[in-house]
Amino acid sequence: MRDTLISGSYLLASVLFILGLRSLTRPDNARRGMQQAAVGMLFAVVGTLLNHTIVDYRWIAAGLVLGIIIGYPMGMWVPMTAMPQRIALSLTLSALAAALVGVAEFYTEITAGGVPTHVKMAALGFEVMLGMITVGGTIVAAGKLQEWITSKPVTYKGQNFVNAIFFLGIVGLLVYTIIDPTQQWAFYAMIGASFLFGILLVIPIGGADMPVVVALLNSYSGLASCATGFALGNVILIISGSLDGASGFILSVLMSKAMNRSFTNVLFGAFGGETTAISGKSSAGLTVRSISAEDAAIQLAYAQLVIVIPGYGMAVAQAQHAVRELSEMIEKRGGEVKFAVHPVAGRMPGHMNVLLAEANVPYDKLYDMDEVNGDFDRADVALVIGANDVVNPAARNDKSSPIYGMPILNADHAKTVIVLKRGMSAGFAGIENELFYDKRTSMLFGDAKSSLTALIGEIKNV
Repeated sequence: MRDTLISGSYLLASVLFILGLRSLTRPDNARRGMQQAAVGMLFAVVGTLLNHTIVDYRWIAAGLVLGIIIGYPMGMWVPMTAMPQRIALSLTLSALAAALVGVAEFYTEITAGGVPTHVKMAALGFEVMLGMITVGGTIVAAGKLQEWITSKPVTYKGQNFVNAIFFLGIVGLLVYTIIDPTQQWAFYAMIGASFLFGILLVIPIGGADMPVVVALLNSYSGLASCATGFALGNVILIISGSLDGASGFILSVLMSKAMNRSFTNVLFGAFGGETTAISGKSSAGLTVRSISAEDAAIQLAYAQLVIVIPGYGMAVAQAQHAVRELSEMIEKRGGEVKFAVHPVAGRMPGHMNVLLAEANVPYDKLYDMDEVNGDFDRADVALVIGANDVVNPAARNDKSSPIYGMPILNADHAKTVIVLKRGMSAGFAGIENELFYDKRTSMLFGDAKSSLTALIGEIKNV
C-alpha cells in the first residue's frame, strides 16, 4: 500500500510540474502555473516522507520552520526591483541543498565502513561539483545585480586559460574520486575547488549578461538535483531536476539569441565594460533636446498610436501603476496603446511582464519584439521609460559596438520619441545610446514615476 501511495504521489507531482512549466509560457497563465508547481512539490515531499521507513520528524519540523523564516521574507518583502538577485540567491540555496545531500550521502557511507560504487560515486561527484559551481556563481551574480560587486567585467590577461586549467583540475579530482572513492581528500578538495571556480567563472562577465548567466546557472542547479536523484534512487528528483535543467538551458539559448550572442561569447566575451562612445566618436559635440511635461502631454493626448517601451528604470521607480493610468487616459481620448517588451528588458527574463501584470495592464496589450516592431513606423509616439540598450540603434549601425547585431525595438522608427530618464548615464551594457541624440527624440528628465504623474496631470488639462 505504501509503495502505491509513493508511486502515486510522484506521478501526480511529475504531472503537476510539467503542467506548471507549460503554464509559465503565458503571462495570463503564470499564476496558475506556480500554483500547480507548488501543489506538485507538496505531493513530492509527501511521497519522499513515505519513502523512508525511519523518519526523524524533529529534523523535518526544524527544516520547515527554517524554510519559512528564510522563504517568507524573500517572497513577500523583497521589492520587484530586487527580484533578479532574489532569484539568484534562491538558486544558491537550492544548489547548496543538492551539494549538501551529496556530501551527507558520501560521509554517511564512508563512516559506516562502506565504499560507494563507481556509478554512485560518479553521480555524487557530478552532483556536488555542479552544485558548488552554481553556489559560487550565483553568489557573484546576485552581488553584481545588487551592485555589491562592480557590474563591469573583472578580467586579467590569460584569465580564460587559467580558468580552463582550473576546470580540468576539478575534472581530474572527480575522475580520481570515482576510481578510488576512499580518497576523501580528493572529494573535499573538489568541493572547495568547484566553489572557487564558480566565482572565477562569473566574475569576468559583465552585468549586462547577468540574466543569461542566471538562467544558465539555473540549468546547472537542475542538473545537480537530477544527479542527486540518481545517487539516491529518487525518481521525482530525476524528473524535476531534468525539467529544471532543460528549461534553464533552453531559456539561456533563447536569451542569447535575443542578444545575438553565443554561449561562448557570454561566458568569455567580457560584455559590459567601460562606457563606449557613439560609433567610436565622442558625444561631446552632440546635443539632446529636453521637453517639458506640458509639451509631452500634448503629443500623447492627441496621438493615435503610442507604443510604450518599459525598462529597468520603470522598475526602479516603481512606475508601473502610473504607466497603466497614463495608458488608460490616452485610450479614453481615442488613442491606442501598446506595450513593447524586449526579451532581455530588465534584469531577468519576464521582468517587465511581471511588473505590468502587477499593475493590471491587460495581457493582450503586451507585445513581444517580433510582434510589435512592424508597428513603430505608424506610431505617433514611442514612449521609452527607463529602457536603454534594447532601443539603441548602435545595434544596427555600429559594427564596433559590443551590442552590434542584437535585435532591438525599432523605437527610432516612430514619428516622435519621448524618453523618460533620470540623466544621460549609460545602460547596463556600458555604451552610450544613439537614440538620445536623434532629432526626433525628446528627453523628459526626472524620476519615471514623478514624470508620469506629471504627464497624467497635464493630459487632464488638455
